[in-house]
Amino acid sequence: MAGLLAYCRAGFESDLANELQEKAAQRQIFGFPRLKPNSGFVLFECYQAEDARPLAEALPLSEVIFSRQQFACLASLTSLDPADRISPILTACADFPLCGDLRVEYPDTTEGRELSKFCRKFAVPLRQALRKAGKLTHKENASKPVLFAFFTDGQHLHLGVAEPDAISPHPLGIMRLKTPADAPSRSSLKLDEAIQTFLSEAEQQSRLQSGMQGVDLGACPGGWTYQLVRRGLFVQAVDNGAMAPSLMESGQVRHYAEDGFKFRPKKKNVHWLVCDMVEQPVRVARLMADWVRDGWCKEAIFNLKLPMKRRFETVQQAQNCIEEAMAGQAYRLVAKHLYHDREEITLHLFKK
Repeated sequence: MAGLLAYCRAGFESDLANELQEKAAQRQIFGFPRLKPNSGFVLFECYQAEDARPLAEALPLSEVIFSRQQFACLASLTSLDPADRISPILTACADFPLCGDLRVEYPDTTEGRELSKFCRKFAVPLRQALRKAGKLTHKENASKPVLFAFFTDGQHLHLGVAEPDAISPHPLGIMRLKTPADAPSRSSLKLDEAIQTFLSEAEQQSRLQSGMQGVDLGACPGGWTYQLVRRGLFVQAVDNGAMAPSLMESGQVRHYAEDGFKFRPKKKNVHWLVCDMVEQPVRVARLMADWVRDGWCKEAIFNLKLPMKRRFETVQQAQNCIEEAMAGQAYRLVAKHLYHDREEITLHLFKK
């Protein structure tokens, strides 16, 4: 059993499976997804076992919307003996390349999190055994592949590898953030995670500079505005509801009690547009594309609220809408189901 194993939020397995099926076929790699509802992961099994690593290389994490973390799964072990789990793992890893790091992980589910303590403890002897067997460098080496040991329970394990620059640096692919004490709402974390996901540190320094202009559509009570203000931007907050007094007192926010779909700034000097409005995904997507295409902003980060069913298809419709609106213009669009998202995804659109 070899293929691509990808983590996701519990309940989104079918959406991730549909996405992997389509994107693998686009790359002329064929197989089928194995999944269980609410398991927190999907294994896309390749018809040809040797396609597992090429698929992982051809389909990086950044291009898979519903995946938090993923690796080329090269072996799956069942009925592991609790008295000796390491021996069969070493046997299964015999043909693996020399790796520079080890991740022992588990699904982000209620049942999976019960394995966290075991995985932390087990990683120590497994790391030692892999180094002794010549499968792991004696010191962490960022230029070598990462070896994954993904436990679904104490007796079942998936093993594989991934290139270090193609995976999330965070355990389980989760960027854990703490809500600032002065943030108006917990939704603030969604934009914080989006900025850190879509922009490198260097890009944040050059494209989120103090003094820049921003617009927040559907801003109330100001969770997303807060993230722009704390980075030094001046923000036009658009919402019929009230903004947090602390933001208004900052001197960086001007509140417009208007319809976010009709509002346009007086000047075309806005760099950032952010939007977390509860509205039909295609309608929001078209609005964002119009702003970027017509020069009302240079970049946009926005959320699309998804239905309970056919979520991947809904995302595709929104992407197609943006493609039509941006016809003839060079642009980049990245979409991700972030950890702090729930029934929604976050997208970053900018004109090249």
